[in-house]
Amino acid sequence: MNKSLSTADDILACARSLIVAGGYNGFSYADIAEVVGIRKPSIHHHFPSKADLVKTLVIRYRGAAEEGIANLERAVPGPLDQLRAYIGYWKTCIGDASAPFCVCALLANELPVLPEEIALEIRAYFRFLSGWLTSVLERGAALGVVALTGTPRVEAEAFMATVHGAMLSARAYGDTAIFGTIMDPQLARLSAGA
Repeated sequence: MNKSLSTADDILACARSLIVAGGYNGFSYADIAEVVGIRKPSIHHHFPSKADLVKTLVIRYRGAAEEGIANLERAVPGPLDQLRAYIGYWKTCIGDASAPFCVCALLANELPVLPEEIALEIRAYFRFLSGWLTSVLERGAALGVVALTGTPRVEAEAFMATVHGAMLSARAYGDTAIFGTIMDPQLARLSAGA
C-alpha cells in the first residue's frame, strides 16, 4: 500500500514539474514513465487519464495552498505581515526553483483547451486565493494598517494578478529577483504607514 501511495505521489510530483516546464500539452505519460522509472500502464493504474492526473494534481495543490495559508495565519498575526509572508514564500520558491511558478496560474493560461473537470478545479483555486486575499485586505483596512484605493475584492484580484504577472516576468527575464522588484512596491503601496 505504501509503495502504491509513493508511486502515485511520484507521478504527481513529476507531472507538476513537467507542467511547470511545458504546460498541460507539454508532457505525456511516456515522459512520466521515463522520469519516474515505471511503465505507462502503471501510471494508468493510478490515473486512468491525463485529465484524472492533472485534476488530482490541482486538487492536491489547492489543498496544500489552503493548509499553507491556514498555517501562515496561525503563525503571522497581522494582515500586512501575512501579505509579506505570502510574497516571501513565493520569493523563496522562485529564487531556489523549488516552485518557480504557480501551477494553477500556468494552467489557467490553457483553460480554453483543458478538460472541463480540470478547469473547474483551477477556478476553485483562484476563488480560494481571491477569497483569502480579500479577507486579509478587509482585516487590514479595518485595523488601519492597509490602505486601499478600491474595494477589498478588487484590490485582492489586482494583487493576485500582480503576483502571477511577477512570476511570469521573472520567468521571461530569466531573473528570479524580478519577482521581488515588482512585488515589493505593491506591498509598500498597500501599507497604510507608507
